[in-house]
Amino acid sequence: MNSILKTDPKKHKKKYPTIGWREWVSLPELGIHEIKAKIDTGARTSALHAFSLEPFVEDGKNRIRFDIHPLQQDTNLVVTCVADIVDKRWVTDSGGHQEERFVIKTMLNIVQYTWPIEITLTERENMLFRMLLGRNALRKRFIINPARSFILNKRDQKNMGN
Repeated sequence: MNSILKTDPKKHKKKYPTIGWREWVSLPELGIHEIKAKIDTGARTSALHAFSLEPFVEDGKNRIRFDIHPLQQDTNLVVTCVADIVDKRWVTDSGGHQEERFVIKTMLNIVQYTWPIEITLTERENMLFRMLLGRNALRKRFIINPARSFILNKRDQKNMGN
């Protein structure tokens, strides 16, 4: 008899928390306390809308300074961030356009869950979401329910620029 038939698949499945197609997240190492992220399983890497990108060298390390408007439809709030550059990669966006982007690594926090992710920086003011959370950052961590939003972080959405 085949040993695969003897195993109970329920015994080997890990329970993952469920998130919606958009969630409030934070990037504490960058000083971004809240930013609405679109959960984008079609994107391999995560992306952050950043502007005024200034690469520089400090103590022999390649670093980058950049600004971000963490809240949609609010250009008055500007957060200036500094991070180590871990790579520079060519990325193809959903429209098929290629762009070379800086890649940083930082901690991502969704409620009680915190882990390091890589994020590409892109100057795209027309992005509907300031952050896209790609599948590499989500792999083996969550189940995504595309019919729901803000499952893990309930808050007053009407004042936050849905």
